[in-house]
Amino acid sequence: MTILNVKDTNSQLFFFQVLIFLGVHVFQCLALRDMEGPVEERLCGKLKIGCGLHSYNLRDVFTCLLKTILMGQVLSLLICGTAVSCGYLVEDKVETPMLQSFLNYALLLFTYTTLLSTSKGDRNILQILKTNWWKYLAMAVADVEANYAVVKAYQFTTLTSIQLLDCFVIPVLMLLSWFILKTRYRLMHFVAVAVCLLGVGAMVGADILAGRNQGSTNHVLLGDGLVLLSAVLYAISNMCQEHTVKNLSRIEFLGMMGLFGTLISGIQLAVLETDAVRKIKWNFRICELTFLYTLCMYALYSFMPVVVKMTSATAVNLSLLTADLFSLFCGLFLFEYKFSALYIISFVIITVGFVMFNAIPTYSALPEEPAEPSDDPNAQSSSDHLLLSTDTDTQRSETLTAVAAL
Repeated sequence: MTILNVKDTNSQLFFFQVLIFLGVHVFQCLALRDMEGPVEERLCGKLKIGCGLHSYNLRDVFTCLLKTILMGQVLSLLICGTAVSCGYLVEDKVETPMLQSFLNYALLLFTYTTLLSTSKGDRNILQILKTNWWKYLAMAVADVEANYAVVKAYQFTTLTSIQLLDCFVIPVLMLLSWFILKTRYRLMHFVAVAVCLLGVGAMVGADILAGRNQGSTNHVLLGDGLVLLSAVLYAISNMCQEHTVKNLSRIEFLGMMGLFGTLISGIQLAVLETDAVRKIKWNFRICELTFLYTLCMYALYSFMPVVVKMTSATAVNLSLLTADLFSLFCGLFLFEYKFSALYIISFVIITVGFVMFNAIPTYSALPEEPAEPSDDPNAQSSSDHLLLSTDTDTQRSETLTAVAAL
């Protein structure tokens, strides 16, 4: 997250609100079109399942890659929205990151946990809590503390260090996916990651040339350690998210994250930020900024599983590398940042690396169990169950519910 030095103008805030709402609308259109129909009938699903077995024309490949890129950039735009709104709040002397996280998790609780509590069958909320409560608790702890650690790091180290060390989440995530999810990468994927990190290096170089070395240097080692800790926790959370949304359901993941995230962040808020919240001088502007931040975070959490299910958690994190660039581009036009051609170069390099990563699908090393003949026409093989973890109606209703909630 990039904390911006912003000016107090209502027109700038209105600009970001319009930009965020347009981004959410674009994501809704793209997500709805790809979520319609069974997995094997969707465009990106066909390309992923049929890789190496069938040939698809260049137009289909380009369309799928373009859709993935656009959806990933909308996620980056949402992160940019959180950074900008957070920057305005800091200008107004509001520094309550735990309160902001609590509002996001509470909104997830209100929508997705409520929706999950109305579901029936084996995956109802009571059955989930009986069997897997500790797994979702650990996942929520990792997510909440990752958010808190990276925000806290700004008090001790510089923006440059945070931008560089935050990329540590990608190799950690790939390592966890390799050993736990049994995801196998090809040489092209490692090259693509290297290209994306090269783009991050160009972005940091542009920051140094422009003199943007914001942050503190009081306890650099502590701050760098917090960034590395947040990267590891983010990697754990994202890996668990990928496993859940691909094998169970997106509603279950978001519902459990809302339940346990609200509980953990609420306790941490009461312990750490009670005095800070009491000192806030609430007015319409602060309420509007808080609402914008919460909306961006809620949309990010709601839509990120959609992209993860289409691609992978690693691919999503590669696309999010451009989030800082969106903040910088906004700063160039609105906040009088110094322009550097390296910003454009870094954006192009990261985008090229992201395309390279998604051009060749990964594969799983988990053995597939052969289908056994059965007289029951409704029976499904184990491989079909892994491929179609939820039925078509459930997948369609999940996306429509998220759109209706927003």
